Amino acid sequence: MEYIKITEENIDKEHICCAMSGKQSLAKKEWMKQRFQEGLVFYRSLERGKCFIEYIPGEHAWAPIEAEGYLFINCLWIAGSMKGHGYSNDLLDQCIRDAREQNRKGLCILSSVKRKKEFLSDPKYLAYKGFLPADESDCGINLLYLPLSPDAEPPKFKEAARHPHTEEEGFVIYYTDQCPFTCYWVPRVVQVAKENGITVKTVHITDKETARTLPAPVLNYALFYNGEFITHAIQSDKKFLKIAMERTY
Repeated sequence: MEYIKITEENIDKEHICCAMSGKQSLAKKEWMKQRFQEGLVFYRSLERGKCFIEYIPGEHAWAPIEAEGYLFINCLWIAGSMKGHGYSNDLLDQCIRDAREQNRKGLCILSSVKRKKEFLSDPKYLAYKGFLPADESDCGINLLYLPLSPDAEPPKFKEAARHPHTEEEGFVIYYTDQCPFTCYWVPRVVQVAKENGITVKTVHITDKETARTLPAPVLNYALFYNGEFITHAIQSDKKFLKIAMERTY
């Protein structure tokens, strides 16, 4: 498999692999353009499909973590017909090479406890590749790391991410443009909530500093109800309505 690196020079003419296109893809691309100077890297398969890796220096990650000196993997996604061919290994190896060239301490990534969860990398695969537990939140989301030097101090969550909670009542959604699915689904959730008399507050995170202080471990989407963290998985309108009905009726 051949791979291509998405850069400032080619991003306007290249696709970025996610299932969304049009307005959603443009929002994601604008987010990426603002991150390239901070060291954002995006590799995808030359063949069209969901096969890519995206990472950024830990000090610029849109996540409530302390990971200076690491490369933080925003997303490693292989799906559909791309699975089972070793492409994850190829992309992860490229990230490791970049980390070594930059004299980084290692890599870090968000995963889950025991079983794989939506929008997070597979913990079994990461353990197989040598990733170790660095920190864990109350909601079962782990921060894993792959040290590239024996004395590398593990990265860690900030306190708010380790114990996700808000003081706000009702449903609250925190989200960024890092994932194009948020641009598509958040407005639809707001609409279905309005139609069913459910109040939803949305908080669109548009800067790194705010993203790094979110009261949840996941950087691009977090759903709360009455202060309780519900999920990091981006909800469709139907899935949200099911959650809302379970909690309000």
